[in-house]
Amino acid sequence: MAQVLRVSKMTVYRLVHAHALAAMRFGNSYRIPEDAVEEYVRKAAAPAVS
Repeated sequence: MAQVLRVSKMTVYRLVHAHALAAMRFGNSYRIPEDAVEEYVRKAAAPAVS
């Protein structure tokens, strides 16, 4: 996941905890659906509206 977004693993954890990236928790690990990643990338790439 971190490689896909080109960020560190810790950044992915921060995004999950900030609810910026949807994830499901299974035991001690998280599973992030592919569509959640696509949505996050789409939102991050969208120009800011002022």
